[in-house]
Amino acid sequence: MSTICAVSTPLTEGGLAVIRISGDNAIGCAERIFKPFGDKKVSGMPGYTCAYGRVIDPENGSVLDDAMLTVFRAPKSYTGEDTAEISCHGGVYIARQVLRLCLANGCTQADRGEFTKRAFLNGKLSLTQAEAVMEMISARGEQALRSARLTREGRLFERIDGIKKQLVTLLGELAAWVDYPEEDLPAVSSEAIESALTDAGRKLERLIRDYDCGMVFRRGIDTVIAGKPNVGKSTLMNALLGYERSIVTEAAGTTRDVIEETVRLGDIELRLSDTAGIRGTDDRIEQIGVSLAKKRLEECSLVIAVFDTSSPLDGEDLELIDEIRRLGKKLVIVLNKSDLGGGLDRSAFEGIEARITEISAKHGEGLDELREAVAELFGADEYDADSTIFANERQKRCAEGAREKIAEALEAVRVGETLDAVTVMIDAAASELMELTGEKATEATVDEVFAKFCVGK
Repeated sequence: MSTICAVSTPLTEGGLAVIRISGDNAIGCAERIFKPFGDKKVSGMPGYTCAYGRVIDPENGSVLDDAMLTVFRAPKSYTGEDTAEISCHGGVYIARQVLRLCLANGCTQADRGEFTKRAFLNGKLSLTQAEAVMEMISARGEQALRSARLTREGRLFERIDGIKKQLVTLLGELAAWVDYPEEDLPAVSSEAIESALTDAGRKLERLIRDYDCGMVFRRGIDTVIAGKPNVGKSTLMNALLGYERSIVTEAAGTTRDVIEETVRLGDIELRLSDTAGIRGTDDRIEQIGVSLAKKRLEECSLVIAVFDTSSPLDGEDLELIDEIRRLGKKLVIVLNKSDLGGGLDRSAFEGIEARITEISAKHGEGLDELREAVAELFGADEYDADSTIFANERQKRCAEGAREKIAEALEAVRVGETLDAVTVMIDAAASELMELTGEKATEATVDEVFAKFCVGK
C-alpha cells in the first residue's frame, strides 16, 4: 500500500496540529523532513517514543517549525502499519506546509477514513469497531459516548459473533447429519433446531429494539412545538434554550417563520422547531408560516402540542387536536400558563396516546416534568447504554435481514420443510451477520462505511 498522510486535527487555529503519516515509507518520509535535536535519528526510534526537533524542508534546509515527532512501529500502531505523527504549532498555514512537505517526500493524500480503513483491513478493528470511531467523535452526550465506546471496545462484535456462532454450530450439525448418513450420526431434532433459532432470533430482536431508543441519544429528536397563536410556544422555546431566541409579544401571530434551535434535556437532544400558530388567517405572510408549520408536523418525530390551560379549548385548539390524531406522531401535550389557574377541559384529549404535563413557560416551572415525559415517551428512561446499540442503519439492516431469515427458517421447521431448505435459510442469516461485522463485507460496503469518515481519521 502507498504511504498516506493527512492533517488529523481540525484545520483551524489552535494550540497544536497533528499531521499523521502511515505506510511502509512513513518513517523514511518523517526522517527526511524532521530533524531531532541531539544525535537521535528518526530511523532508529523504537515504537511508542517521541522526539523534539524541527520540521525542515530538505530541498533548501529552511526550518518551518519546532515540533514533536511520535513513532509507532508496525504492527503495534492504530493502522497496523509504521506510523509517524508530527505535532506542530496549530496554525492553518503551518499545518498545510507540513502536509505539503510530506506529500513532496513520498506520501499521498489520505482519503476519507483511510487510516481507520487500513486498521480494519489489517485486522486491528472489526467493521463495527471502525464505525464506532466516528460515533465516538460525533457523540453529543454521556449515553451516546458510552455506547460508542463499548462498541469501539468490541462489545457489539462479541454479541453479533455469539449469535453467528450459534447459527454456524447448528449448520455444522445439520451438514454432518445430511452429508454423512453412513456414519450413523444422531439426527438433529426439530425441537433442537427450533430452540436454537428462537434463542438467536430473540437476541437479535433485543438488539434491534435497543437501536431506536439508542438513536434518541445519538441523533436527537426532530421536534415541533405546535399550537394556536399566543399559547406560549415561543416562550416555551426560550425557556428550554435558556435565552431569548423567539420573539415574544402579546400580539397573536408574531411567529411567522419556522425558528430552529437545538436544546438538551438531560442526555436527550431535541432539534426544536418553533412554528407559526396554526389557525385560519387572511394575512398572506402568516398563511405561508402556517403552511410551513403543518409541513413540519408531517416530517417530525415528536410533537410538543401547547395549549393555554387558563382558557377553554376553542375551534383552533380542536382543529390541532384532530390534526395530531390524524398524524399519529409521538406526542407530549403541554398545558401552559399553569400559574394563571385552570379553565381547560381535559376530556378533549381522551383517546389520544400522549404524555400530558402542566408548565408555566414564563416562570420556567414544570420543565423537568416535560423532560421526563419525553424520556418516557421514547423509552429513554429505561435505556441501558451498556447494552450497546447499532451505530448506523447499515448494521440495523443486516440484523433485520438475519432476523427475517431466522423467522423463515423457524417457519420452515414448523411446517416440515426439508432440512436442506432450512439449512439454506440459516446460512443466509449467518451471512447477514458476517456482513454486519465485516467478515463477509463487500468492497462496496467497506467503501460506503469509510466514505462517511473525516479526512485524517
